Amino acid sequence: MPIVTLTLRRPKTPAFKTMVLDAVHAALVGAGVNPNDRFQRVLELDADDFRFDAVFPDVRTRRTDDFVLVEILLGAGRSVKVKKQILATLVERLEAAGFDPENLMVCFQDVAWENWSPAGGRVPHA
Repeated sequence: MPIVTLTLRRPKTPAFKTMVLDAVHAALVGAGVNPNDRFQRVLELDADDFRFDAVFPDVRTRRTDDFVLVEILLGAGRSVKVKKQILATLVERLEAAGFDPENLMVCFQDVAWENWSPAGGRVPHA
């Protein structure tokens, strides 16, 4: 049950946000996530509230105001191989849409299954 959060600078069009969210979801589905398992949110902040370095640590170009921080909460146990697959698919889809992947930072956070309660206070995996 991944939970995806995008943090970006405002203003961004609905089309821009949809393009990134759809690419993230497609990458997750390609790695085995159920297509109906879509829980996403967007945090759109002013420049004063979302600061980032243009080149750190090894950006090949320069980050622009289109920089997107993607945080993905995942159930624990997904391998580095699966995470690399998610990243490769995500970058491929974003590049196809004309987005510079140097403006993308992705952080995965593994969450133990007993820490998920998807509905009704039930913990189905504990």
